[in-house]
Amino acid sequence: MSKIRMNTELRNKLFNKIKNVFENEDTQELEAYLQARENVDVEYKSAIRLAKEVVERSYPVDDVATLRHFKKKYGSPCDVVAKDKCFYFAHSEDKDDEGETTETKSHFDFGLFGNLNGSEYSSDEGKKFAVAYFREELKTKDCNPDIYAQQNENKDNPHKTKHVDECMKALGYGGHYNSSNNVGMTKTFDEPYYLDVIGTSYCRSRAIACTKEEYTEFEHWRIAKANLVSKHQTWIDTIQKQCDQLKIGLKAYRYLSEGIELATELGIQVDEAELIRTNSTGLTIYNPSNLASMIKGMKNKHQSREAKILARKQYEESLN
Repeated sequence: MSKIRMNTELRNKLFNKIKNVFENEDTQELEAYLQARENVDVEYKSAIRLAKEVVERSYPVDDVATLRHFKKKYGSPCDVVAKDKCFYFAHSEDKDDEGETTETKSHFDFGLFGNLNGSEYSSDEGKKFAVAYFREELKTKDCNPDIYAQQNENKDNPHKTKHVDECMKALGYGGHYNSSNNVGMTKTFDEPYYLDVIGTSYCRSRAIACTKEEYTEFEHWRIAKANLVSKHQTWIDTIQKQCDQLKIGLKAYRYLSEGIELATELGIQVDEAELIRTNSTGLTIYNPSNLASMIKGMKNKHQSREAKILARKQYEESLN
């Protein structure tokens, strides 16, 4: 029998195998996260369909076509049509305490990195949505899409920055939520949500009128995005708590067999031979009998012709 002494490499391999099981377990938190992501897709389809109706009501398709015709004819002086994916929608159906009509408006950005609180400026909230939405795609690119959730209570630090930057690069983020430099997944995600608008490219200078009911539907869509971030955070929190305890236990174990026993108790099958085979620095401690047998087996490698024939016959018989 042999006892494999635990080291950093073995601990990390065992930790990652067990953590992978944690991440794929069918839990209520995982189901809530997946359901929230499906709901985002549903809300996006409904919201952009409504946005198209509202925008075209303010900027009719025929007017857009006419202005584009004038641009071709007269050039830049008539260049007043642009495509945008973020809009200030506003309604005037509420009244204040004195009975006066008030305007209610907010910024709604349909892009992948659009803010979740109505601000026209980018923030980490948009990035949190992006990594939560494209979690599986980022995992296949060896990124850590859970970094924001894992570091939720920590300030910016080199570890967090490194993984965030890797995720942003993999997503094709161009450095700004409305950047023309966006490529890859970000560009593909954003493309269906661009609509034709007339006037300045700065959305804050052109509030688009809508009804209170339409405004509420836009809010439901934005809430669905925020809910995905929240459900992702809750799910990762449960995994993180388990992993924190797992690290403490593995650090205390001296031998691999203790880690294997832990995995077994958790209902996780781990192939000890595979861990050892792929381990580069593990130390094996043999009892005297096994060690002596191993050393003896290293000697007298030369075999006589008769011994080779016998070994071959025994091999062929074992195949029948």
